[in-house]
Amino acid sequence: MSRKYFGTDGIRGRANGLITPELALKVGQAAGLAFQRGDHRHRVVIGKDTRLSGYMIEYAMVAGFTSVGMDVLLVGPMPTPAVAMLTKSMRADLGVMISASHNLFEDNGIKLFGPQGFKLSDDVERQIEQLLDESLDKRLAQSASLGRARRIDGVHDRYIEFAKRTLPRDLSLDGLRVVVDCANGAAYKVVPEALWELGADVVPIGVEPDGFNINKECGSTSPEALSKKVREMRADIGIALDGDADRVILVDERGHIVDGDQLLAVIAQSWKEDGRLSRPGIVATVMSNLGLERFLNGQGLDLVRTPVGDRYVLEQMLSGGYNLGGEQSGHIILSDYATTGDGFVAALQVLAVVQKLRRPVSEVCHRFDPLPQILKNVRHKGGKPLDDSDVKLAISDGEKRLNGHGRLLIRSSGTEPVIRVMGEGEDRILVEDVVDTIVTALGQAAA
Repeated sequence: MSRKYFGTDGIRGRANGLITPELALKVGQAAGLAFQRGDHRHRVVIGKDTRLSGYMIEYAMVAGFTSVGMDVLLVGPMPTPAVAMLTKSMRADLGVMISASHNLFEDNGIKLFGPQGFKLSDDVERQIEQLLDESLDKRLAQSASLGRARRIDGVHDRYIEFAKRTLPRDLSLDGLRVVVDCANGAAYKVVPEALWELGADVVPIGVEPDGFNINKECGSTSPEALSKKVREMRADIGIALDGDADRVILVDERGHIVDGDQLLAVIAQSWKEDGRLSRPGIVATVMSNLGLERFLNGQGLDLVRTPVGDRYVLEQMLSGGYNLGGEQSGHIILSDYATTGDGFVAALQVLAVVQKLRRPVSEVCHRFDPLPQILKNVRHKGGKPLDDSDVKLAISDGEKRLNGHGRLLIRSSGTEPVIRVMGEGEDRILVEDVVDTIVTALGQAAA
Protein backbone atom coordinates (compact mmCIF):
# COMPACT_ATOMS: atom_id res chain seq x y z
CA MET A 1 0.00 0.00 0.00
CA SER A 2 1.57 3.30 -1.06
CA ARG A 3 1.35 6.12 1.45
CA LYS A 4 -0.87 9.06 0.60
CA TYR A 5 -0.01 11.50 3.39
CA PHE A 6 3.18 10.43 5.16
CA GLY A 7 6.62 11.00 3.64
CA THR A 8 10.03 10.16 5.05
CA ASP A 9 9.53 12.55 7.97
CA GLY A 10 5.86 12.80 8.84
CA ILE A 11 3.33 14.77 6.82
CA ARG A 12 4.75 17.86 5.16
CA GLY A 13 3.63 20.43 2.59
CA ARG A 14 2.54 23.97 1.92
CA ALA A 15 0.62 25.54 4.81
CA ASN A 16 -3.01 26.02 3.77
CA GLY A 17 -2.15 23.98 0.68
CA LEU A 18 -1.64 20.37 1.73
CA ILE A 19 -1.42 21.18 5.45
CA THR A 20 -4.88 22.65 6.11
CA PRO A 21 -6.80 23.04 9.39
CA GLU A 22 -9.12 20.30 8.18
CA LEU A 23 -6.24 17.89 7.66
CA ALA A 24 -4.65 18.82 11.01
CA LEU A 25 -7.94 18.21 12.82
CA LYS A 26 -8.40 14.86 11.08
CA VAL A 27 -4.80 13.81 11.88
CA GLY A 28 -5.48 14.62 15.54
CA GLN A 29 -8.60 12.46 15.50
CA ALA A 30 -7.01 9.58 13.57
CA ALA A 31 -3.78 9.51 15.60
CA GLY A 32 -5.74 9.90 18.81
CA LEU A 33 -7.92 6.91 17.99
CA ALA A 34 -4.91 4.84 16.88
CA PHE A 35 -3.17 5.42 20.21
CA GLN A 36 -6.11 4.92 22.56
CA ARG A 37 -5.00 1.69 24.17
CA GLY A 38 -6.48 0.87 27.58
CA ASP A 39 -8.93 2.62 29.90
CA HIS A 40 -6.64 5.34 31.32
CA ARG A 41 -6.93 9.04 30.47
CA HIS A 42 -4.91 9.40 27.29
CA ARG A 43 -2.66 12.40 26.73
CA VAL A 44 -0.66 13.90 23.88
CA VAL A 45 2.23 16.36 23.99
CA ILE A 46 2.23 18.98 21.20
CA GLY A 47 5.25 21.15 20.39
CA LYS A 48 5.98 23.36 17.41
CA ASP A 49 8.60 25.56 15.80
CA THR A 50 8.21 29.28 15.12
CA ARG A 51 6.54 29.47 11.71
CA LEU A 52 3.35 31.52 11.38
CA SER A 53 1.13 28.58 10.43
CA GLY A 54 2.00 26.78 13.66
CA TYR A 55 -0.85 28.54 15.47
CA MET A 56 -3.42 27.39 12.94
CA ILE A 57 -2.24 23.78 12.94
CA GLU A 58 -1.75 23.61 16.71
CA TYR A 59 -5.32 24.64 17.54
CA ALA A 60 -6.80 22.44 14.83
CA MET A 61 -4.94 19.45 16.24
CA VAL A 62 -6.10 20.33 19.77
CA ALA A 63 -9.68 20.19 18.47
CA GLY A 64 -9.00 16.85 16.81
CA PHE A 65 -7.40 15.20 19.83
CA THR A 66 -9.88 16.50 22.40
CA SER A 67 -12.80 15.46 20.19
CA VAL A 68 -11.73 11.81 20.53
CA GLY A 69 -11.16 12.12 24.26
CA MET A 70 -7.41 12.81 24.51
CA ASP A 71 -5.99 15.39 26.90
CA VAL A 72 -3.50 17.79 25.27
CA LEU A 73 -0.33 19.23 26.82
CA LEU A 74 0.95 22.22 24.84
CA VAL A 75 4.65 23.06 25.22
CA GLY A 76 5.00 25.79 22.58
CA PRO A 77 8.18 26.31 20.52
CA MET A 78 10.58 23.49 21.42
CA PRO A 79 13.16 21.42 19.49
CA THR A 80 11.87 18.20 17.95
CA PRO A 81 14.12 16.04 20.17
CA ALA A 82 12.76 17.87 23.23
CA VAL A 83 9.20 16.94 22.24
CA ALA A 84 10.26 13.30 21.79
CA MET A 85 11.96 13.36 25.21
CA LEU A 86 8.97 15.03 26.90
CA THR A 87 6.54 12.52 25.36
CA LYS A 88 8.30 9.72 27.18
CA SER A 89 9.11 11.72 30.32
CA MET A 90 5.51 12.92 30.78
CA ARG A 91 4.11 9.41 30.24
CA ALA A 92 2.13 10.59 27.23
CA ASP A 93 0.60 8.18 24.74
CA LEU A 94 1.64 10.28 21.76
CA GLY A 95 3.87 13.22 20.85
CA VAL A 96 3.41 15.74 18.03
CA MET A 97 5.92 18.17 16.56
CA ILE A 98 4.47 20.78 14.22
CA SER A 99 7.36 21.66 11.94
CA ALA A 100 8.67 21.48 8.40
CA SER A 101 12.21 21.18 9.76
CA HIS A 102 14.66 22.91 7.40
CA ASN A 103 12.01 24.19 4.94
CA LEU A 104 11.07 27.88 4.73
CA PHE A 105 8.06 29.32 6.57
CA GLU A 106 5.54 28.67 3.76
CA ASP A 107 5.67 24.94 4.50
CA ASN A 108 4.74 23.10 7.65
CA GLY A 109 4.40 19.54 8.78
CA ILE A 110 3.25 17.10 11.44
CA LYS A 111 5.67 14.63 13.02
CA LEU A 112 4.32 11.97 15.36
CA PHE A 113 6.08 10.10 18.17
CA GLY A 114 4.94 7.01 20.03
CA PRO A 115 4.88 6.73 23.85
CA GLN A 116 8.59 5.82 24.00
CA GLY A 117 9.57 8.90 21.97
CA PHE A 118 10.27 7.06 18.71
CA LYS A 119 8.90 8.08 15.33
CA LEU A 120 6.09 5.86 14.13
CA SER A 121 6.63 2.70 12.12
CA ASP A 122 5.37 2.37 8.57
CA ASP A 123 2.60 0.04 9.79
CA VAL A 124 1.28 2.54 12.34
CA GLU A 125 1.43 5.36 9.77
CA ARG A 126 -0.59 3.21 7.36
CA GLN A 127 -3.14 2.60 10.11
CA ILE A 128 -3.48 6.36 10.66
CA GLU A 129 -3.71 6.97 6.90
CA GLN A 130 -6.56 4.49 6.67
CA LEU A 131 -8.42 6.36 9.42
CA LEU A 132 -7.78 9.68 7.64
CA ASP A 133 -9.79 8.48 4.68
CA GLU A 134 -12.70 7.21 6.78
CA SER A 135 -15.61 9.05 8.39
CA LEU A 136 -14.86 9.21 12.11
CA ASP A 137 -18.12 10.87 13.20
CA LYS A 138 -19.36 7.77 15.01
CA ARG A 139 -16.06 7.30 16.86
CA LEU A 140 -15.95 10.72 18.54
CA ALA A 141 -16.02 10.92 22.33
CA GLN A 142 -19.23 11.37 24.27
CA SER A 143 -19.79 14.84 25.72
CA ALA A 144 -18.59 13.86 29.19
CA SER A 145 -15.46 12.16 27.82
CA LEU A 146 -14.01 15.02 25.74
CA GLY A 147 -10.37 15.88 26.34
CA ARG A 148 -8.91 18.93 28.04
CA ALA A 149 -6.00 21.10 26.85
CA ARG A 150 -3.50 23.14 28.84
CA ARG A 151 -0.12 24.78 28.42
CA ILE A 152 2.83 23.36 30.34
CA ASP A 153 5.42 25.67 31.90
CA GLY A 154 9.02 24.81 32.74
CA VAL A 155 9.68 22.56 29.75
CA HIS A 156 12.64 24.67 28.61
CA ASP A 157 14.44 23.98 31.88
CA ARG A 158 13.72 20.26 31.59
CA TYR A 159 15.32 20.07 28.15
CA ILE A 160 18.33 22.15 29.21
CA GLU A 161 18.98 19.83 32.15
CA PHE A 162 18.55 16.79 29.91
CA ALA A 163 21.08 18.13 27.38
CA LYS A 164 23.61 19.07 30.07
CA ARG A 165 23.41 15.57 31.57
CA THR A 166 24.74 14.09 28.32
CA LEU A 167 28.15 15.54 29.29
CA PRO A 168 30.41 14.56 32.21
CA ARG A 169 29.49 16.57 35.32
CA ASP A 170 32.94 18.13 35.57
CA LEU A 171 33.12 19.24 31.91
CA SER A 172 32.89 22.98 31.36
CA LEU A 173 32.88 24.99 28.16
CA ASP A 174 34.74 27.76 29.95
CA GLY A 175 37.17 29.50 27.59
CA LEU A 176 35.24 28.63 24.42
CA ARG A 177 33.62 31.38 22.39
CA VAL A 178 30.67 29.80 20.61
CA VAL A 179 28.51 31.39 17.93
CA VAL A 180 25.18 29.57 17.75
CA ASP A 181 22.69 30.04 14.91
CA CYS A 182 19.23 28.84 15.93
CA ALA A 183 17.71 29.44 12.47
CA ASN A 184 15.02 31.68 14.02
CA GLY A 185 13.47 28.37 14.93
CA ALA A 186 12.44 26.11 17.78
CA ALA A 187 15.73 26.24 19.72
CA TYR A 188 16.04 30.02 19.87
CA LYS A 189 15.58 30.13 23.66
CA VAL A 190 16.89 26.86 25.05
CA VAL A 191 20.20 26.34 23.24
CA PRO A 192 21.88 29.73 23.91
CA GLU A 193 20.85 29.46 27.56
CA ALA A 194 22.17 25.89 27.86
CA LEU A 195 25.54 26.87 26.36
CA TRP A 196 25.76 29.82 28.77
CA GLU A 197 25.00 27.55 31.73
CA LEU A 198 27.83 25.25 30.59
CA GLY A 199 30.26 28.16 30.76
CA ALA A 200 30.66 29.14 27.12
CA ASP A 201 31.00 32.70 25.88
CA VAL A 202 27.86 32.63 23.73
CA VAL A 203 27.18 34.76 20.65
CA PRO A 204 23.61 33.93 19.51
CA ILE A 205 22.26 34.68 16.03
CA GLY A 206 19.02 33.55 14.39
CA VAL A 207 17.17 34.09 17.68
CA GLU A 208 14.57 36.65 16.61
CA PRO A 209 11.73 34.63 15.06
CA ASP A 210 8.85 36.60 13.54
CA GLY A 211 6.87 33.76 11.98
CA PHE A 212 8.36 34.33 8.54
CA ASN A 213 12.15 34.15 8.94
CA ILE A 214 12.67 30.54 10.05
CA ASN A 215 15.58 29.02 8.05
CA LYS A 216 15.73 32.19 5.94
CA GLU A 217 19.40 32.80 5.10
CA CYS A 218 20.33 31.21 8.40
CA GLY A 219 20.60 27.85 10.11
CA SER A 220 22.18 24.59 9.01
CA THR A 221 20.94 24.89 5.41
CA SER A 222 22.41 28.42 5.00
CA PRO A 223 25.52 28.52 7.19
CA GLU A 224 27.13 31.49 5.41
CA ALA A 225 25.91 33.95 8.05
CA LEU A 226 27.37 31.75 10.78
CA SER A 227 30.73 31.47 9.00
CA LYS A 228 30.90 35.24 8.70
CA LYS A 229 29.99 35.77 12.36
CA VAL A 230 32.56 33.23 13.57
CA ARG A 231 35.32 35.05 11.71
CA GLU A 232 34.05 38.45 12.83
CA MET A 233 33.92 37.45 16.51
CA ARG A 234 37.09 35.35 16.31
CA ALA A 235 35.08 32.53 17.84
CA ASP A 236 36.36 29.00 18.44
CA ILE A 237 33.37 27.30 16.86
CA GLY A 238 30.00 27.92 15.25
CA ILE A 239 26.91 25.76 15.71
CA ALA A 240 24.11 25.91 13.11
CA LEU A 241 20.83 24.20 13.90
CA ASP A 242 17.86 23.88 11.57
CA GLY A 243 14.33 25.12 12.24
CA ASP A 244 13.36 22.29 14.58
CA ALA A 245 16.92 21.63 15.87
CA ASP A 246 17.09 17.95 14.98
CA ARG A 247 20.11 18.52 12.77
CA VAL A 248 23.36 20.43 13.15
CA ILE A 249 26.25 21.69 11.04
CA LEU A 250 29.40 23.11 12.64
CA VAL A 251 31.77 25.83 11.49
CA ASP A 252 35.43 25.82 12.56
CA GLU A 253 37.42 28.85 13.72
CA ARG A 254 38.34 29.65 10.10
CA GLY A 255 34.70 29.75 9.04
CA HIS A 256 34.88 26.42 7.20
CA ILE A 257 31.83 24.14 7.30
CA VAL A 258 31.94 20.77 9.08
CA ASP A 259 29.22 18.41 7.83
CA GLY A 260 27.51 15.46 9.47
CA ASP A 261 29.97 12.91 8.10
CA GLN A 262 32.90 14.61 9.86
CA LEU A 263 30.84 14.90 13.06
CA LEU A 264 30.10 11.17 12.93
CA ALA A 265 33.81 10.49 12.48
CA VAL A 266 34.73 12.64 15.49
CA ILE A 267 32.14 11.09 17.80
CA ALA A 268 32.79 7.53 16.56
CA GLN A 269 36.54 7.75 17.19
CA SER A 270 36.06 9.40 20.58
CA TRP A 271 33.47 6.87 21.71
CA LYS A 272 35.62 3.98 20.48
CA GLU A 273 38.59 5.24 22.50
CA ASP A 274 36.36 5.61 25.58
CA GLY A 275 34.75 2.19 25.11
CA ARG A 276 31.32 3.73 24.58
CA LEU A 277 30.38 2.21 21.20
CA SER A 278 27.90 -0.60 21.73
CA ARG A 279 29.03 -2.22 18.47
CA PRO A 280 32.26 -1.78 16.44
CA GLY A 281 30.58 0.45 13.88
CA ILE A 282 28.01 3.11 13.17
CA VAL A 283 24.96 3.53 10.93
CA ALA A 284 24.69 6.13 8.15
CA THR A 285 22.79 6.53 4.89
CA VAL A 286 23.67 5.94 1.26
CA MET A 287 24.49 9.68 1.05
CA SER A 288 27.44 9.51 3.44
CA ASN A 289 30.80 10.04 1.79
CA LEU A 290 32.99 7.11 0.87
CA GLY A 291 35.79 8.92 2.70
CA LEU A 292 33.91 8.39 5.98
CA GLU A 293 33.59 4.68 5.30
CA ARG A 294 37.30 4.36 4.57
CA PHE A 295 38.19 6.33 7.72
CA LEU A 296 36.00 4.13 9.91
CA ASN A 297 37.41 0.96 8.36
CA GLY A 298 40.88 2.25 9.25
CA GLN A 299 39.68 2.52 12.86
CA GLY A 300 38.41 -1.04 12.80
CA LEU A 301 34.81 0.13 12.56
CA ASP A 302 32.06 -0.75 10.10
CA LEU A 303 29.70 1.62 8.31
CA VAL A 304 26.22 0.17 7.86
CA ARG A 305 24.25 2.07 5.21
CA THR A 306 20.50 2.65 5.04
CA PRO A 307 18.11 4.55 2.74
CA VAL A 308 17.96 8.32 3.27
CA GLY A 309 15.95 9.35 6.32
CA ASP A 310 16.80 9.41 10.00
CA ARG A 311 13.95 6.98 10.73
CA TYR A 312 15.71 4.31 8.66
CA VAL A 313 18.99 5.04 10.43
CA LEU A 314 17.29 4.59 13.78
CA GLU A 315 15.54 1.38 12.72
CA GLN A 316 18.91 -0.12 11.74
CA MET A 317 20.51 1.12 14.96
CA LEU A 318 17.81 -0.54 17.06
CA SER A 319 17.78 -3.82 15.12
CA GLY A 320 21.59 -4.03 14.93
CA GLY A 321 22.40 -2.82 18.43
CA TYR A 322 24.30 0.33 17.36
CA ASN A 323 24.25 3.48 19.52
CA LEU A 324 25.61 6.00 17.00
CA GLY A 325 24.22 6.87 13.60
CA GLY A 326 23.30 9.79 11.42
CA GLU A 327 23.20 11.56 8.11
CA GLN A 328 25.56 13.79 6.17
CA SER A 329 22.98 16.57 6.53
CA GLY A 330 23.63 16.68 10.27
CA HIS A 331 20.94 14.40 11.70
CA ILE A 332 22.97 12.66 14.40
CA ILE A 333 21.27 10.05 16.57
CA LEU A 334 22.85 9.17 19.91
CA SER A 335 20.55 6.44 21.16
CA ASP A 336 22.14 6.36 24.61
CA TYR A 337 20.47 9.73 25.13
CA ALA A 338 17.77 10.37 22.54
CA THR A 339 15.18 8.59 20.42
CA THR A 340 15.60 10.88 17.41
CA GLY A 341 18.17 13.23 15.90
CA ASP A 342 19.29 15.93 18.34
CA GLY A 343 21.45 18.65 16.80
CA PHE A 344 22.36 20.28 20.10
CA VAL A 345 23.30 17.09 21.95
CA ALA A 346 25.44 16.04 18.96
CA ALA A 347 27.19 19.42 19.04
CA LEU A 348 27.86 18.98 22.76
CA GLN A 349 29.59 15.66 22.10
CA VAL A 350 31.93 17.38 19.65
CA LEU A 351 32.53 20.29 22.06
CA ALA A 352 33.51 17.72 24.70
CA VAL A 353 36.19 16.34 22.35
CA VAL A 354 37.42 19.87 21.58
CA GLN A 355 37.79 20.60 25.30
CA LYS A 356 39.47 17.25 25.91
CA LEU A 357 42.05 17.62 23.12
CA ARG A 358 42.58 21.38 23.53
CA ARG A 359 43.13 21.71 19.80
CA PRO A 360 41.48 23.99 17.23
CA VAL A 361 38.17 22.82 15.82
CA SER A 362 39.69 22.83 12.31
CA GLU A 363 42.00 20.01 13.48
CA VAL A 364 39.55 18.15 15.71
CA CYS A 365 36.83 18.03 13.06
CA HIS A 366 38.90 17.05 10.04
CA ARG A 367 39.21 13.29 10.34
CA PHE A 368 39.27 12.42 6.64
CA ASP A 369 39.44 13.96 3.17
CA PRO A 370 36.05 13.45 1.52
CA LEU A 371 35.89 12.14 -2.02
CA PRO A 372 34.48 14.64 -4.52
CA GLN A 373 30.70 14.43 -4.19
CA ILE A 374 28.32 16.39 -6.40
CA LEU A 375 24.69 16.78 -5.38
CA LYS A 376 22.16 18.60 -7.57
CA ASN A 377 18.39 18.95 -7.24
CA VAL A 378 15.84 18.95 -10.05
CA ARG A 379 12.45 20.39 -9.10
CA HIS A 380 9.41 19.03 -10.95
CA LYS A 381 5.66 19.54 -11.03
CA GLY A 382 4.63 15.94 -10.53
CA GLY A 383 4.61 12.85 -12.68
CA LYS A 384 7.48 10.36 -12.82
CA PRO A 385 10.51 11.91 -14.56
CA LEU A 386 12.65 8.98 -13.42
CA ASP A 387 10.62 6.66 -15.65
CA ASP A 388 11.54 8.66 -18.79
CA SER A 389 13.54 6.57 -21.26
CA ASP A 390 16.14 9.32 -21.86
CA VAL A 391 16.66 9.68 -18.10
CA LYS A 392 17.12 5.94 -17.70
CA LEU A 393 19.65 5.96 -20.55
CA ALA A 394 21.60 8.87 -19.00
CA ILE A 395 21.78 7.05 -15.66
CA SER A 396 22.91 3.81 -17.31
CA ASP A 397 25.60 5.60 -19.31
CA GLY A 398 26.75 7.43 -16.19
CA GLU A 399 27.22 4.21 -14.25
CA LYS A 400 29.26 2.77 -17.12
CA ARG A 401 31.49 5.86 -17.23
CA LEU A 402 32.21 5.67 -13.50
CA ASN A 403 33.11 2.02 -14.06
CA GLY A 404 33.28 1.02 -10.41
CA HIS A 405 35.44 4.02 -9.39
CA GLY A 406 32.52 5.96 -7.99
CA ARG A 407 28.82 5.71 -7.35
CA LEU A 408 25.55 7.31 -8.39
CA LEU A 409 22.48 7.82 -6.27
CA ILE A 410 19.31 9.23 -7.83
CA ARG A 411 16.22 9.46 -5.64
CA SER A 412 13.01 11.39 -5.16
CA SER A 413 12.84 13.56 -2.06
CA GLY A 414 10.39 12.35 0.56
CA THR A 415 9.57 15.89 1.68
CA GLU A 416 9.27 18.01 -1.49
CA PRO A 417 8.77 17.61 -5.31
CA VAL A 418 12.49 17.31 -6.00
CA ILE A 419 14.71 14.63 -7.50
CA ARG A 420 18.18 14.51 -5.97
CA VAL A 421 21.12 13.44 -8.13
CA MET A 422 24.32 12.54 -6.28
CA GLY A 423 27.56 11.42 -7.89
CA GLU A 424 30.75 10.51 -6.06
CA GLY A 425 34.18 9.41 -7.21
CA GLU A 426 37.88 10.15 -7.24
CA ASP A 427 37.75 12.12 -10.53
CA ARG A 428 35.75 15.32 -9.80
CA ILE A 429 35.56 16.41 -13.47
CA LEU A 430 34.15 13.04 -14.52
CA VAL A 431 31.65 13.00 -11.66
CA GLU A 432 30.45 16.55 -12.46
CA ASP A 433 29.96 15.67 -16.13
CA VAL A 434 28.02 12.51 -15.30
CA VAL A 435 25.76 14.37 -12.83
CA ASP A 436 25.18 17.28 -15.22
CA THR A 437 24.17 14.91 -18.02
CA ILE A 438 21.58 13.22 -15.80
CA VAL A 439 20.31 16.57 -14.47
CA THR A 440 19.83 17.85 -18.03
CA ALA A 441 17.84 14.74 -18.98
CA LEU A 442 15.72 15.04 -15.83
CA GLY A 443 15.09 18.73 -16.52
CA GLN A 444 13.85 17.99 -20.00
CA ALA A 445 11.62 15.16 -18.74
CA ALA A 446 10.24 17.31 -15.92
CA ALA A 447 9.44 20.14 -18.34
